[in-house]
Amino acid sequence: DVQLQASGGGLVQSGGSLRLSCAASGFAFDDYAIGWFRQAPGKRREGVACISSSGGSTFYGLFVKGRFTISRDNARNMVYLQLNDLKPEDTAVYYCASVGRSIYSSKEDEYDSWGQGTQVTVSS
Repeated sequence: DVQLQASGGGLVQSGGSLRLSCAASGFAFDDYAIGWFRQAPGKRREGVACISSSGGSTFYGLFVKGRFTISRDNARNMVYLQLNDLKPEDTAVYYCASVGRSIYSSKEDEYDSWGQGTQVTVSS
């Protein structure tokens, strides 16, 4: 079974940092692009960052503005999302998801497996 386990969320003050991790199992990880998405209360889920299967290509949502970095370690079946300079508006549940191809997609409906999410809360 495909499993994605997101972790690393927490409560942090504005301007702080967190590192989210996504542990993958049950599939050929290095053949899959991975995306991070987030959903705040009362809002639609939105794409945060995506990475190709090799890690050579990445995509970021416009609101990221250089604050976040996505990376992956195919030897460990892990994807990371470094969150820096966090703002209260970054408060959301963050999800990782996989798509069975090498090229990433910024569209959530193209992702076929999702992790359970990890809560990020940024206080002002």
